Amino acid sequence: MVANIEKSAVYDVDSSDPQQKLIDRSSMSAAAVAQIGELMTAFGELREAEQAMSEASQQYMKLNATDMRAIHYLIICSHRDVVGTPGGIAEHLGISNSATTKLLARLELAGHIERAPHPDDRRAQKVSVTPHTYTSAIETVGRQQSRRFHAAARLTSAEREVVIRFLRETKKDMTAPEAE
Repeated sequence: MVANIEKSAVYDVDSSDPQQKLIDRSSMSAAAVAQIGELMTAFGELREAEQAMSEASQQYMKLNATDMRAIHYLIICSHRDVVGTPGGIAEHLGISNSATTKLLARLELAGHIERAPHPDDRRAQKVSVTPHTYTSAIETVGRQQSRRFHAAARLTSAEREVVIRFLRETKKDMTAPEAE
């Protein structure tokens, strides 16, 4: 027999941790636990939407996730009048210089970037996004990502503060070392 599970049950704490081995909910009301479940479901739905959007953008532009992050970094450099360099890309992506060299060769061969002498340092290179890739990225990924701004703009200042605090506390808790 095939059982279907509601999508919300995937994120529901009572479904994920029925014996309360991970999260002690004994002091919480059923309504509070249910509301947190709704929040976790919304979080999961957002993550799924972001993943689908990312995969569609990567397919459209024929790039992998690291390539997309490099292109995004170079677009931000151009918007801020900062010269994009291989070293800056390596630092931003957290990859080695040799991996950056391979990445740039691949992006250049595909027509996504151009390399030129650095305007101030003759030992360095300037890396920039080609006009076609810039337009494609802005019209696809950029336009989709801008929708987040509109969702945030519909919130009050106080609501945005709550969301900011929640997201930062969630990141902090998720990246904290496990307690012994």
